[in-house]
Amino acid sequence: MAGFEEKPQRIISDAGKLDFDYVPEKLVHRDEPLNRIFSVLKSSVEDGMNQKVAITGSVGTGKSSLSKRFCLDFQDWAREKGQRVEFAIVNCRSRSTASGTMLKILERFQPNFPDRGFSTAEMLEILRKDLVKGSVHLVVVLDEVNVLVKKAGPDLLYSLSRFDEERVTGSRHSLSLILVSQQPVNEFLDAATLSTLKRTNQIVLDKYSREELADIVSQRVELAFFPGTVDTDIVEFIADISAEFGDARLAIELLENAGRSANDEGLDFVGPENVRAAKAMTYSVVTESKLNALGEQQRLALLGISRMMRKKAFATTGEAEKAYALACEEFGRKPRGHTQFWEYLQTLGDAGIVGLGMSGKGMVGKTSIITLPDIPSKILENKLLQIMGKVPVKK
Repeated sequence: MAGFEEKPQRIISDAGKLDFDYVPEKLVHRDEPLNRIFSVLKSSVEDGMNQKVAITGSVGTGKSSLSKRFCLDFQDWAREKGQRVEFAIVNCRSRSTASGTMLKILERFQPNFPDRGFSTAEMLEILRKDLVKGSVHLVVVLDEVNVLVKKAGPDLLYSLSRFDEERVTGSRHSLSLILVSQQPVNEFLDAATLSTLKRTNQIVLDKYSREELADIVSQRVELAFFPGTVDTDIVEFIADISAEFGDARLAIELLENAGRSANDEGLDFVGPENVRAAKAMTYSVVTESKLNALGEQQRLALLGISRMMRKKAFATTGEAEKAYALACEEFGRKPRGHTQFWEYLQTLGDAGIVGLGMSGKGMVGKTSIITLPDIPSKILENKLLQIMGKVPVKK
């Protein structure tokens, strides 16, 4: 197409595997909650019972992926038992009314169901007839259910939680609920609806640890990238950046944007600079106000680090101190001693400009390491040179 330059894709082999809506066959580090949901809902197929589960957790803890993966696996399991299970997943932020939610559920059985002309009570009755007709157990996932309750009130949720009370005696059809939200359910559910949800059926997902994020990134590298384009250091680097939030979505987004950055540069692999560029695209970068607040020696220390980190994801304090000394020499300044340099690093770390931590995988023994997580080193170097007068002193 005229006006567009399309570069051949050398890095990402399957971008769809990096999409937020993609759910891997195997969810990394989510076996335990997956099995807990199964232990509750299996009676809905075995005994025709109505069950309810709540899944809560902060952004990026895998709530939506967990519920969808469960539905897909549960449907297969029920099929092997000779039972029919269907599921309807409703995003309550986009379907925040009772009628909009019901319409999304009914579309599972009647794709052309009219979007107006029926009350909620009538739609519930139509759903009941669909379940009886198909001898089906329906799992309804209400994602961001707190938005539905806030905007539409608790009535629909209460009706769905009591759905089986009016079923035909002896029939096995039923409806189970999976409620997904960031907020704990006791903060927004009314007492009547909350009384239908057992405390043991409330699953809280913790934020991912750094090690768990590294495993998630490794899985997506294997699924979505050409072999040999992302090495272990890059996986560890992305895990370090995203570990502050424990957010798998952030980690996957960083991986994707780093891959695109590398491909745009015509590289055959993802480097640390591509990850830093991805971080800059994804959320806040180091601001000029932070750099302006630094003293000259602190800026020289940061300048040395920025130059050293062009091709490195991590560096030791010893390497950084040598780079600082070179920057001082270049600008005609005398480098300070080791203790003072360490204080500069602490200042840069407290400001969030560099990351300071202990060595991890791939390094012998325990030593302090430095990362530059927020901004590409080349951009940082240029900003520092502008602030410091652009041209270093020539010797």
